[in-house]
Amino acid sequence: MDLIGHLINGQLNTDHTRTQPVYNPSTGEHSKNVAIASKTTVEHAIAAAEAAFPEWRDTPVIKRARVMFKFKELLEQNADQICALIGQEHGKIVHDAAGELQRGIENVEYACSAPEFLKGEFSKNVGPSIDSWSEFQPLGVVAGITPFNFPAMVPLWMFPMAIVCGNTFVLKPSEKDPSSTLFIAQLLKEAGLPDGVMNVVNGDKEAVDTLLYDKRVQAVSFVGSTAIAEYIYQTATSTGKRCQALGGAKNHAIVMPDADIDNVVSSLLGAAFGSSGERCMALSVAIAVGDEIADLMISKLSDAIRKLQYGAFSDKTNDFGPVITAQHKAKVVGYIDSAEQQGATIVVDGRNAAPQGYENGFYVGATLIDQVTPDMISYKEEIFGPVLQVMRVKTMQQAMDLIDNHEYGNGTCIYTRDGEAARYFSDHIKVGMVGINVPLPVPVAYHSFGGWKRSLFGDLYAYGPDGARFYTRRKTITQRWPTANVREGAQFSMPTLN
Repeated sequence: MDLIGHLINGQLNTDHTRTQPVYNPSTGEHSKNVAIASKTTVEHAIAAAEAAFPEWRDTPVIKRARVMFKFKELLEQNADQICALIGQEHGKIVHDAAGELQRGIENVEYACSAPEFLKGEFSKNVGPSIDSWSEFQPLGVVAGITPFNFPAMVPLWMFPMAIVCGNTFVLKPSEKDPSSTLFIAQLLKEAGLPDGVMNVVNGDKEAVDTLLYDKRVQAVSFVGSTAIAEYIYQTATSTGKRCQALGGAKNHAIVMPDADIDNVVSSLLGAAFGSSGERCMALSVAIAVGDEIADLMISKLSDAIRKLQYGAFSDKTNDFGPVITAQHKAKVVGYIDSAEQQGATIVVDGRNAAPQGYENGFYVGATLIDQVTPDMISYKEEIFGPVLQVMRVKTMQQAMDLIDNHEYGNGTCIYTRDGEAARYFSDHIKVGMVGINVPLPVPVAYHSFGGWKRSLFGDLYAYGPDGARFYTRRKTITQRWPTANVREGAQFSMPTLN
């Protein structure tokens, strides 16, 4: 059986101290093993990154950008293989995997513009013959810890920007689906990246804690559950590291009475059930303003949901695939059970999903739940599965209050034809990413991604302009060259331009 190892200093190697099984979620089969890095192995990766940093930091930014240009080309040339690896270990349908990879490639494209966004600022004659300028310098060794649900895209949110800014990188991907991430990292070497600049270690909490506590690591980026995000943020900052930790979500869509209901139903299907709902931006709650629009939406949704197809990743006719593990399937089913037990109505039930020929896979069918209330466990917590819950309110303000009162503030959306309502919603809602008739308002690569409240720990968002600022520190230089004919005496008052 294949053993997935690590990439350290440009070389593949394995740490045989411990291994963990990797499953094919479509079939439920144990298909590979992944080496779990020991503390020593992670320290070797950090040492390799530290050794590579001085030369890489001093490499002209245009040369660093050229590596990214070549890397983008290699990602596109190897897209089919990357998507197949995602499907084999995550279960994501091949067309969905292609979309994930494309959004990751867009971040590489933005990284290619580093000569522009790293220029800094310059002001001449801020005082008599005094010039002042700022520049953005790399931090050193930085680390990323990424989740299972986007094994290609989320790492590509992090390391292209970090590396093009002059840092060296240690990545700890999810041990549940590591092959596509490791393969993508190997393409960087083919693109001309020097050994040691990019390193990948597969592991668990031991690897994470090593990255958090090692003083050579200057910054940590994380995407995952809120409980882990909070732990990583508190630990990293307590050890003097810069940290951005993106946590969980409970994304709501408000459906106004004037909404185009057919458009609402079509977009909710993809936003709620795409990638089996294993997205931090999945729309998992639809709040209908008024019973009339709620009843109409439920009727149309239930008919459409029953026509959805799910199954193996390789069948392009499928709309979505399995969830990541048997344990996660049990967790999702448990949330559906709890909603039913607490009085909600299961309109479409996906708990007994078993596609023909894939009965042992980790499937949960698309599930629609009505009459959900704020006190229900399924509403309070992130389900992270193909489950759409419907809540009913009388006014738009009541809907906004529900969203504002939830602990998460990642993404949200409103469906309406009323520009005044849309403007009020976008101005006042306490959520970081807002869609107007757009169900998945994921910012493009040249903006930045991040939520509010307990969806984000840290001051800077991921990728885009905030990513460049996160992976650099500003230095401001003020300079004057004395002339032969001018000598100044000592000055004891605060310097001014007067």
